[in-house]
Amino acid sequence: MTKPTVGIIGLGAMGAGIAKTLRNNGFTIHVCDVRPGVADAFVADGGTAHANTAALAAVSDVVVSVVVNAAQTESVLFGDDGKGGAAAAMCPGSTFVMCSTVDPNWSVAMEARLNALGLHYVDAPISGGAAKAASGQMTMMTSAKPEAYAAAGAVLDGMAGKVYRLGDKAGAGSKVKIINQLLAGVHIAVAAEAMALGLREGVDAAALYEVITHSAGNSWMFENRMAHVLAGDYTPLSAVDIFVKDLGLVLDTARASKFPLPLAATAHQMFMQASTAGFAKEDDSAVIKIFPGITLPEGKEKA
Repeated sequence: MTKPTVGIIGLGAMGAGIAKTLRNNGFTIHVCDVRPGVADAFVADGGTAHANTAALAAVSDVVVSVVVNAAQTESVLFGDDGKGGAAAAMCPGSTFVMCSTVDPNWSVAMEARLNALGLHYVDAPISGGAAKAASGQMTMMTSAKPEAYAAAGAVLDGMAGKVYRLGDKAGAGSKVKIINQLLAGVHIAVAAEAMALGLREGVDAAALYEVITHSAGNSWMFENRMAHVLAGDYTPLSAVDIFVKDLGLVLDTARASKFPLPLAATAHQMFMQASTAGFAKEDDSAVIKIFPGITLPEGKEKA
């Protein structure tokens, strides 16, 4: 059976890994990124670069969008002025796979909008980080109509280690993703709080990290993000402002049904404080910088 031709829009930390994985798995890959030279650098090892999303969409059976948010996804599909986007160039029966973290209601509406154009839609947020994307081990939280799964299922399975099929229409994938982000954001915030307390109390940071990562208080986020703090390296793998956005989506969703989320709300305020303090574009572990009276380890960047 011939594999679908795949277009990848957005070659950031996750998108580049997805494109690499699909290429390694034998798919014909087309790529597009708004940053000059990024797509050309990727295709040096195989694939075809395109200057815009419409050109990519015209030659792709499945278009995978790996951009930051709903607004960027709208731009990918319909252009900044409502013209020149991927949607108008996609052939009827093609499939759009949306990998961003968005409001679930927005995803439901986008499915209807693309279905009206004769296009399939997969609500498919992703998780796992850049390394797992590049090794084909990331997680996808998907929901879609059966015909969309039929068209894009091979691509989904080719780009991720775990593909969860959570419903027969858009929305459930995005709901599960924002719940994941609730946990991720709270875990990062409390990991930073714990490390900050240790520093304030004069505990050796490296020793604290060693003990916690071998004790019951550990979490994946503590182990991963506090390593960034120890290295003094706040190069953004996932920026502070990502959690300003994602925890905001969590709270908006809960607010609609008057459901209380006290820990998520506190974590959101911590990321908001870090963002407004000037750390918006730094790695999300930089939320530790909001705590007063501590001296952070130094590395590539001075804390």
